Amino acid sequence: MNDIMRNKTSTQLFQYWNVIRGERELPRRNEIDPSAIRTLLPQLFILERDHFGGMKFRLAGTHVCALFDHDFRGRQFATLWLGSQAGKVLQIGRRVMTQHVPVVLSATARTEDGRELETETLLLPLASNEGHSDRILGSLSPLSRPYWLNATPVSGLDVTGIRVLDPDRTAAFLKEPVERDASQPGTRQVQHLRVFEGGRDG
Repeated sequence: MNDIMRNKTSTQLFQYWNVIRGERELPRRNEIDPSAIRTLLPQLFILERDHFGGMKFRLAGTHVCALFDHDFRGRQFATLWLGSQAGKVLQIGRRVMTQHVPVVLSATARTEDGRELETETLLLPLASNEGHSDRILGSLSPLSRPYWLNATPVSGLDVTGIRVLDPDRTAAFLKEPVERDASQPGTRQVQHLRVFEGGRDG
């Protein structure tokens, strides 16, 4: 699984999520023990579906907020993404909830003055305490730490790739015709996104 996710936080959170869900498709919110993942908390967030079809932040870690210089609690997840990316990522998030499939998004974070930073976002389906699949447990992690990080806020994310962490359900999840990208073995092209082949560990 380490070759599917590039960031330690993503890997550790996915492993924890797998443990607490057991043989089920997704765990419940009240099964998460913050003390068990305390070192990851600054980069974590929880999204919940709202009555208008959007997804808003129920919780957002300090590092996530510092990256954008915003407090995201109660704000829409779509506000993180640039231009038309907002609608595409919202659609991906809805499918994570409805199809119970975890995904990883690769994205370039951009600042107003043209700086760029590669990031990784993990989206894991999560049920409410009542069992409704209407939440996402996630992480947002920079893949490097340039000198300007947290001094110059990011203005938005531009998604560049998606990894579906269940290879048997990739095509159904994407619901788009896919073409093989011959330039990179193990990847496929879906519109402008690269789909990295990956699998569930255990």
